[in-house]
Amino acid sequence: MEIDINYTTEMRTDKYGQIIYTEDDICEIYLNQPDKTFKELLIDEKISFSDHLDIKIPNLKFYNELDISIDQFDSEQQSNWYMPETYKNIDIAKWILEQCKNEAELQRAGEELLLFQERDMFELLKYLKYLVDTMREKNIVWGVGRGSSVASFVLYLIGIHKINSLYYDLSIDEFLK
Repeated sequence: MEIDINYTTEMRTDKYGQIIYTEDDICEIYLNQPDKTFKELLIDEKISFSDHLDIKIPNLKFYNELDISIDQFDSEQQSNWYMPETYKNIDIAKWILEQCKNEAELQRAGEELLLFQERDMFELLKYLKYLVDTMREKNIVWGVGRGSSVASFVLYLIGIHKINSLYYDLSIDEFLK
């Protein structure tokens, strides 16, 4: 479980927008949520946790200023999907096809998967599955569906929306305009 970071006392960011935590931030977070897991928090190099605190926090990463442009940083971040390895490694096409109940659904899902593959969007589909699974696990309510996304049967199978595009005879072309 990732930590909910609402305790920052002195939020500091670099030119890329990365949050750099201070010793006070880390101690306050730890003391308020010691059972949570930290996920690669960037910490100020000056941190030397107080000797009287027995704090062993994994996944802390000392901040080092990057020597790349903001455009390069953005490009690298956009290609990094922050999701568990199980989702990164899933065969999303196979999983989607396994959700189909009949030949018509298989045909439509296959057609859409080819379109998603042509656009190099399989990582997005994996992330959307992770997002939906996480929202279900945490009992987060999301909308029924809106706009052109409801024309995608694949997104329906993943759970992004609740509109069966086959039932309503919605063309995938509406989604991929």
